[in-house]
Formats: sequence, structure tokens, C-alpha cells
Amino acid sequence: MATSHKIPGWGPIRSLLCLAPLLIFVPWFAVRDLYALPEPVVALVNSETGLPQISEPQILAYVRHLSEDIGYRTVGTAEHALADKWMIETAYKIQRECERLVQVDPGRKLECEVWHQRGSGSHRFDMMGKRLYKTYADLTNIVIRVSDGTPEGKEDAVLVNAHLDSTLPSPGAGDDALSVGVMLECIRVLTHTPDWTPAHAVVFLFNHAEESLQDASHLFSTQHPIAHTIRAFINLEAAGNEGAELLFQATSEEMIRAYSQVPRPFGTVIANEIFSSGILLSDTDFRQFEQYLNVTGLDMAVVGNGYIYHTRQDLVDDIQPGVAQHMAENTLAMLRYLSSDASPLPSLTTGYTRPTTVFFAEFGHFVQYQFATARLMYGTLFSLSLAVAWTFCRERAPGSRSASFWAAQWNGTGALLVALGGALIGANGLAVIMHRFLGHNMSWFASERSALLLYGPAALCGMLTSQVVFPDVAERSVLSALLLMQSGGALALQMLGIGSACFLFLTAVALFVALSLDALLNPDIVVSLWTYALGLLVPLLTGTQMTYTVLDVFVPLTGRFGADAPAEHIIASIVAVMSSLAVPLVTPFSHRFSHRVRMNTVTILNIAIIAAVVAFSLRSPFDKRHQRRLFVLSSDNITSHERYLHIGAADGAPGFEQLVNDITANFGIVGTKAVREDMHDWNGDWDILYPFSAFMSPYKIPLPIEPGFVSPFATGERAFKVEAVNDTIDVFADERSLTLQITHPGIIWTVIAFDAHVLRWTLDDAPPNKRTRHHIKEASFFGVDRWSVDLVLQGTAPLTVNFIGIDEEAMWPGKKPAVAEGQGGHGGHVNMALFERLDGWLTRETSGCVDSMLLATVGGVVTV
Repeated sequence: MATSHKIPGWGPIRSLLCLAPLLIFVPWFAVRDLYALPEPVVALVNSETGLPQISEPQILAYVRHLSEDIGYRTVGTAEHALADKWMIETAYKIQRECERLVQVDPGRKLECEVWHQRGSGSHRFDMMGKRLYKTYADLTNIVIRVSDGTPEGKEDAVLVNAHLDSTLPSPGAGDDALSVGVMLECIRVLTHTPDWTPAHAVVFLFNHAEESLQDASHLFSTQHPIAHTIRAFINLEAAGNEGAELLFQATSEEMIRAYSQVPRPFGTVIANEIFSSGILLSDTDFRQFEQYLNVTGLDMAVVGNGYIYHTRQDLVDDIQPGVAQHMAENTLAMLRYLSSDASPLPSLTTGYTRPTTVFFAEFGHFVQYQFATARLMYGTLFSLSLAVAWTFCRERAPGSRSASFWAAQWNGTGALLVALGGALIGANGLAVIMHRFLGHNMSWFASERSALLLYGPAALCGMLTSQVVFPDVAERSVLSALLLMQSGGALALQMLGIGSACFLFLTAVALFVALSLDALLNPDIVVSLWTYALGLLVPLLTGTQMTYTVLDVFVPLTGRFGADAPAEHIIASIVAVMSSLAVPLVTPFSHRFSHRVRMNTVTILNIAIIAAVVAFSLRSPFDKRHQRRLFVLSSDNITSHERYLHIGAADGAPGFEQLVNDITANFGIVGTKAVREDMHDWNGDWDILYPFSAFMSPYKIPLPIEPGFVSPFATGERAFKVEAVNDTIDVFADERSLTLQITHPGIIWTVIAFDAHVLRWTLDDAPPNKRTRHHIKEASFFGVDRWSVDLVLQGTAPLTVNFIGIDEEAMWPGKKPAVAEGQGGHGGHVNMALFERLDGWLTRETSGCVDSMLLATVGGVVTV
């Protein structure tokens, strides 16, 4: 039997009661600080200073007009065109107001210029490991440049960007009307501040096609006459409607320094490195500015309550009070700095270098330092930690003078690594039970933090169980080994250029101070409880905030990860790892007590796990505020004359198959069954959502066809056609040259897909040098109904083309107002009638727990 190193002292209950205030108050304080938002300011002008100020109601008034008065602003729709009209009128009002301000104060150097850019183009847009090509026609941008009116003042500009359009199933209050309102309010405050004179121009880009895969930002970057003056950019986005906007991309030290000027920072190098890794499978206009303008920038987004992202729940009334105020005041502070004489913009004329900066925000303060400084600090801490560990462990542990100090550290390190492995095994073992055996996976979905209640005890149980079977180790050995692991890990990661090492450094500093004070002031063999209190302070603060932020992002994401994604294990692993980081002293604390105490604790935790399993097994993953996303396409194949209802979900929660069967029974042809669809690059029925469609495991249901029904898009003036024109064959070169011409009156978001070895084409990226599958997606302004692409193909054989698009008049709930007003032809429009009935049925049968996107698609297959 291993020798016990237990030292007499307070028992576990008394010790935990002593630490309880810390364990309760510190996380409470951390959460309170994390979600703190400013009080919304109502008045447009500060009554004390007489100066303009950010007004949240003013911002939300813009948001309400865009998301409610105009509605779903999907690219290519009539509503999209209305938003364009409103925005250009608003821009010219701003220009006239600028002119009035100068007339009132003739000595003021202020100029507002407006452009209504319209253009066409193409770009390659790889996404989710898929190669994709975009083409667009007659899309628009509204651009406002605010400057001092001099050529010198316009030479180096900062761009701030938001998009006017919304995605297919959403009115887009947060995404991205909120950012539009923020930009308009910043313009008002800046231009109405009498002593503000921009040394460098600020360009406000209201781009009008982001959700169609960043077409409008590409248009500005490649074709706008002032694009060459942009030296840096700030991109404003939203993937939620609660909490502070998160800085998650920063590509230069100059822009990180600009962000340091904000009054309420919320961003870390950790978020920057996670997003840059591509693990989130998300993207913004940031990509286009970085790729085509080759300039540095910042990417910021509201991410709290990500459940509403790209759903009909993205409503202005649900934007948390203070969100708009927070984003606008931070944006305004950066624009003041970047347009001032102290701006780094002139230094960016020759490009920029990637940052080697550690940065993070803690309790309202923004901290930044260079990688070189980090290596020096972390190396110093590791060296000092070795000395403290020697004193703390070797000089105090009983019998350690004759024992090997390094052997003790090795044993302590082993205990810590086994504990981390135990936490992961415990949490993931429970994930297997919840998913594979009980069939209650994703029971935590409706509350981001509830996963802590389910998998937290399992992780802790796994951690302590590993220590039950692990040979008994001296408490001091585990504590000193933890200090060396944290400080050494911070140094090692930083040497690899990973700025996220700062978290380990911060936690190591706290433990270093705690162990140093114990070594200096505690003459007893027993480690003081104050050592645990001091050592836990920083990891509890920073770990709680990081845990909550990570769960805020990842839990809603699991609702669109796909049915095959191991969502249960992802969340279980996140809880296990984040818990280990937030309370790293659990393992050494467990070795403060006997083997029997650890066994009893494991027993208690197993009871807690059983209780949690029972409770979570009774929960539904979804509710009215945290809904399942359902993707419904009513497809009209105008070449095979078949009609199907395609139903897909992007989550792995139970109940989807039963829901499909119920829909089939109520809306399908009597006696038919839903058929599971294979998702691959050749499934053209879902090409309008390609490549996101790869996440789904959909079904299709045959729909009844009224006798004599002929699609209005099959023939006549509204015919949806793919034709080969200018078709020539070079027999000697074995090549075929043609123009694929797509005519699509009343059809938007058209997609063509075909297999060919393309030698050359008129898209802006060279095709692969082989025969392969090509997807080309189109987006155009409302009323534009034709586009084309020139191809030179290897071989002279006929070309088979899949084509599909969305009926602009048959999008539910986007076109619901038109139905209410008697527009569009609801009386004879079979799809809108179907959608209205199906949406009502879903609401009743699921108690409002489903957010459905219902679209009518038109497509087919043609050989040219």
C-alpha cells in the first residue's frame, strides 16, 4: 500500500465552509462584470456639456425601420430594394446636414460625400472545405466619406462597415441592422461635435449584400474609386442580441492599440486565436477587406444569445438594453482616435504586419504587451517558480529532505495529468450515456450554463476518481507541480507564438504569490487554507468569465453543427477543460485528505450525477426562446415535373425523424413515406444552401400535384432557362467554348452545378486543372433576371447542368406581409398557402419550439 502523506488539519467540510464565500462570491462577481452593460442614454444632446452623445433609442429607431417597417431584406427581393432606397435617401440627408453645419460655422473643415455604388463581379468563396464560386449583378453599396475636405485629409482613411441586408429566414434586427444604426449614430455625433475636425477621413460603408456570401464588400474592395485610400477597417457584426460586442479578430498592433481607446473593452487574444483557427466555421466581410484591400482591421460582433442568429427571432424588441449603447460608444471612441492626429493610419500606407501582441480585457481595463515582453515575463516567472517550489515542497514536506525533489514533482505532475484525463473521461462517459443509451442528447441546449450542472459533477467525479486509483501524493508536491506546469506551460506556449498562454500565466502568478506567502509566513507543515484562497482568486475570476463566454458561443452553435457532429462530446469536453482551468486546485486539495474522504466524495458526486441525469432526461432540448431550426424547401422540378417537400435540421437532438413523419402524414401524399436524402455535392435540391447544406440530414416528401398544374417558371415569359449560346467546337484542340446564359425572371439566389474539366472561364479565379464538380452561385439586385459565364471546356461532349433558385414571391415568413396585403398572388400561389398552413401546424404541434425557414425553389436538370 502506498504511504499516506495526509497531515492532520481541518476536515473537508470545515475547510470547504471556510472557502465557500470565495467559491460563491468570486464567480458571482465575475459573471456580474462579464454581462454588465451601460445604461441606455436617451437624450441626443448632453444637457450639461451641450454636446451630442450616443442615444440608444435613436439607434433602435433605425433598427426598427429596417427590420419591421421594411422587413426581411434578403438580397434580390423587393424589400432589399426598399432598404437600398431608404439608405441612399438617408445618406443624402446626412450630406445636406453636413453642408448646413458648415454654413452655420464657415470656418469648420467638414465635408460629407455620398456614393451609391452599383456593380457586378465574381469571386471565389471557399467555405467549410468546399470550393465555391460567386457571381453577382447590379448589387449596391451606399458609401459616406466624412473628411476635412482636403486631399491630404482623404489620403489615408479608416473604413467602418455594416451590412443592410438580412439572411433568408431572418428580419435581421441584430444582424446587421443594429450595426447600421450604430454607424448612423456615430456619424451624427461626430459631425455635430463642433470641435471635431478629422485629420483622416472616415469612410462609412453600408454594404448591401453580405449574407449572399460577401458580394457587396467584394464590390467595394475591387471596384470603388476610393477603395485605394483605405488603410484600416472596423467591421461591425452580430450573431446574437445580448451582452457586449466581442472583439474576435485583430490583425495588427496598430489596430489593437486603436481598440485600447474604447471605454468598455471586451476582447482577448484567446478569442482572436480561436476564430483564426477556423474551428467556428464562420465568416464576415472581414475576409474581403483583408484579401482584396490588403489592409488591417478589427472584427467585432454581439454574440450573446446566439440562439436567435439567422432566425425570425432576431427582433428589435429583444435586443438587450445597453447593447447598442455599448457598441456605439466603443465604435465612436475608435473612430475619434483613428481620425485624429495621433492616428496610425499614415504608417499603414505600405501595408501591415501581423501582431505579436498579447491582449485581454479584465474588469474594464485593457491590457496589452508584446510577445517579447511575454517571453521575458513568463521565463522569469518560471525561474522564480522553481525556487518557490523547491522551498515550498522540499523544505516543508515531511521526509522530503531525503527524497528526490524532482521525483516529487514528477508524481505531482502525474496526478494532475491523470486528473485532467479523468475529468475528460468522466464528462464524456456521461455524454455517451445521455446520447447513446438514454437518447437524451442536447438536453442542455435551452440554457448555455445548464451544461455545467450536467457535466460539471461528472468532470469533478472523474477527476477525483482518478486520484482514488492514483498512488497517494503529498499535497505540497501536487501544488508545486501545478505551479511549475502553469508557469512552464505559459512559457512553452508563448515560445510557440501562442498568445493565449496569458491565461496560464495569470493563474500561475496567483499560485506563485500564494505559495510564496505560505513558504514565508506559514511555519506549519499543513498548507494554509489562505494559500488556496489566494491561489484560486485569479483562476476563478478569469476562468468563470472564459467558461461562460465559451459556452455562450458554442452551445447555440450546436443547434447548427449538423446531426453527425458530436455535439454532446464537444460540450462535455468544454465543461471538463474549462472547469479544470477555473478550479485548478481541486486535485491538490483532494490530497489534503485521506483516501476515504476522496472515496466518500466520489460517492456523493455519483449521487449528484444520477440526480442530474434524471432531471435532464425530463427536459426538452428546445423551448420558445431556444428553438430548433427547421429548413423546409418546397421544390418544383420543371424538367421532371415532380414536387417535393424537403425538410432538414442542423442538430442532432432527438425528435426530428418523428416530426418529419408527422409532417408527412399531414401534408404529403396519402400512403407515402418520407425518404432520407443523401447529402453530397451532387444533391442539387439543396444547392441554394450549399455548402451549409452538408450539415443537414434531410428527408423529402412527395407533394400532391393539382390536375393540370404547370409551373409558371416552366414556359412563357417567366421561364427559368439555362442555355448555351456562342457555342463553338474546336475538334483539333478537343475543346468546346460556350456561354452559359441563365434567365431567371422572379427567381433569386440561382445556382448552377456541373461536372467538367474547365480550362478557362470569366470568373475571377482559375478553375482546377481537372474534371470536377463546380458550383456557381448568383446574387443580383431586385429585377435583374439574367447572368452568364463564359466557359472553355476540355472535350466536346454535351454538358449536364443542375440549376435551382428561390421563388422571390414564395418565402415564408419573409413574404408574410405581402400575403396580408393581398400581394403576390396568395390565392393562387400553392406554395404560400402550403407554408402558411405548415407554419401554423408547426407552431401548434411543437408549442412554438421550432423556427422554420420555408422557401419555394424552382429547378431542374438540362443538357446543353
